[in-house]
Amino acid sequence: MATPIALTRYQGLEALELLAPDGARAILLLHGAHLVSWTPSGGEEQLYLSPQSAFATGQAIRGGVPVCFPQFAARGPLKKHGFARTKPWQLVSAEVGEDDALAVLRLTDDAASRMVWPHGFEAELSVRVAGQTLELELACENTGESEFEFTTALHSYLRVGALGDASLSGLAGLHYLDAVTGQEQRQRSDLLLPGSPGQEDLDRIYYQVAGPLLLTEQGEGPARRLEIRQQGFADAVVWNPGAAKCAELADMPPEGYEHMLCVEAASVERPVRLAPGESWAGLQSLTLL
Repeated sequence: MATPIALTRYQGLEALELLAPDGARAILLLHGAHLVSWTPSGGEEQLYLSPQSAFATGQAIRGGVPVCFPQFAARGPLKKHGFARTKPWQLVSAEVGEDDALAVLRLTDDAASRMVWPHGFEAELSVRVAGQTLELELACENTGESEFEFTTALHSYLRVGALGDASLSGLAGLHYLDAVTGQEQRQRSDLLLPGSPGQEDLDRIYYQVAGPLLLTEQGEGPARRLEIRQQGFADAVVWNPGAAKCAELADMPPEGYEHMLCVEAASVERPVRLAPGESWAGLQSLTLL
């Protein structure tokens, strides 16, 4: 029988601590539906959260998994990454089941959102933890009377001990936009080596990502392997600011870039278009192998 999860506080903000029976754990804020922590059963923290991030009403949080909606980056008239990550979401449900913990949060249009984006919508983020897996599902329904389109991403900051020890595979053959140079290219090798010469300031949108990606970290100890899968999201964004740009970020320590790599499930190249009454859903799952 499911057991309800009570609200708690994290850095002064309302939060849910999801704790599965096997010890898998996650912390989800109502502020922005922002996931700030995920620890698999018997494992270590898998997300990067900047120690200099602000935890304040109306401000974005640096790290974890921000929800980019209804606009990715500066691809439109709204503020960068849209408004969902800085608005309060409503708790729909939160409970511990026989083998998992699950929470659902909801965001709907209001007078403030309609001033900048004049559409009726209902967005939900579902977070599930169990064993070695985290599942994040973002869904959106058009509740208004006119068609709209949006771009979106789950902006997952994945923790690494040292960026130079990390590699990302599964991208071979995919076309991508290099947002640093503005050029479209094709990924020729299977391994992407962030932090290596020529890969500083990494910002790429990979199109039509169908297969799983694998983040591998090979340091002095046993290799860490994190499998990344997505459904519904057409694209994947891979981002690391590099040393120079990281030093310019007020909410991140200068060396923070060495300990994170964003691998984001996204729909960017072709915006999602919804007629009145239509809905869409996208899923990202992370599994520690």
